[in-house]
Amino acid sequence: MFKISNKYKNQRPKDQNIMGFATIAIHSGQEPDPTTGAVTVPIYQTSTYAQDGLGRHKGYEYARTQNPTRTAVEKNIAALEGARFGFAFASGMAAIDATLRLIKAGEHVIVSDNTYGGTARLFTKILANYNIEFDFVDTSDALNVEAAIKPNTKMVFVETPTNPIMTVTDLKAVAEVAHRAGARVVCDNTFMSPYLQRPLEFGVDIVVHSTTKYLNGHSDGIGGMVVLNDETDANWIGFVQNSAGAILSPFDSWLVIRGTKTLALRMEQHDKSGRTVAAFLEEHPKVHKVYYPGSASHPQHALAKRQQRGFGGMVSFDVGSLEAARIVLESVKLCTLAESLGGVETLICHPATMTHASVDPDKRQRLGITDGLVRISVGIEDTDDIVADLDQALKKL
Repeated sequence: MFKISNKYKNQRPKDQNIMGFATIAIHSGQEPDPTTGAVTVPIYQTSTYAQDGLGRHKGYEYARTQNPTRTAVEKNIAALEGARFGFAFASGMAAIDATLRLIKAGEHVIVSDNTYGGTARLFTKILANYNIEFDFVDTSDALNVEAAIKPNTKMVFVETPTNPIMTVTDLKAVAEVAHRAGARVVCDNTFMSPYLQRPLEFGVDIVVHSTTKYLNGHSDGIGGMVVLNDETDANWIGFVQNSAGAILSPFDSWLVIRGTKTLALRMEQHDKSGRTVAAFLEEHPKVHKVYYPGSASHPQHALAKRQQRGFGGMVSFDVGSLEAARIVLESVKLCTLAESLGGVETLICHPATMTHASVDPDKRQRLGITDGLVRISVGIEDTDDIVADLDQALKKL
């Protein structure tokens, strides 16, 4: 079994509890290089490390098992989430897959029904083949979670807000239900980032991220992260990371470190512009419905205000039909038609044929992922320019 050494633990400065988020983002895990004094963590592009003798090394033996650049980003994001341990993976899906290795054959997992299509595909098309049972329920109501609990339930996997309908789950309420049943709670916090939401503070056991999104923030790297506090579970996640080998590369680790330095500033602008774009869309006559927790019309607006520091830059809206969505998506000029989210540039996509194409069509309709639904990841360009681009595209309907 992999045993966590001190370098994998989030060794917080004694006064970190009184440090602000931006200070932690810039400094935690990012001490100046002891050899040269370099302020930026170096990219340790090496596959192995010279040893002084048998059993005598400097804490690093082989790059799949340890890499100083990867260690830095693991400590950094763990600190941002208020966690003791962090593990970086080659993608968000690799991080989720490693987390599900805590579940054994014959056990049961409850999942948010409106979860990312790739997550649903991993669970239903791959992991279900290994005698793991999955039930997808509306986790926005903790009573639904309680009703779905079985004697073999060992995990509740929550995405909040959900992708792309932006349903919010009460993390504290779900954690209480799950813990009474002896189950872990996992939260995919990709949409919010630790700047806007810290699930561990509400009783969640494990947080996963696609670092590809807001943590990196520049649409130039793929990665994933698992953070948690329980040392036994962390030992197992570390063992899986080393054994399966789906690690984050040194260069991609460095890109995420570069990204988190500006996370606080970027998320403030994403949040500010997201609110403005959502308000514009709600008033537009060609838009049938807007999904944004920051809108007073959102059914869980009060919960989002209580659980989140802000509402972020993810907005979905329905224009009524596939043809209407096609016109909007092919008419935007500033917004980029592409999958993914969380970059500095505004991205726009069609969930039914892109991010959630693998979801059964009947289930998509039931969840509200209609052919007319458009999802926008509001970037940090001038807000007026984003609104103007959407306005000119909607006017073509």
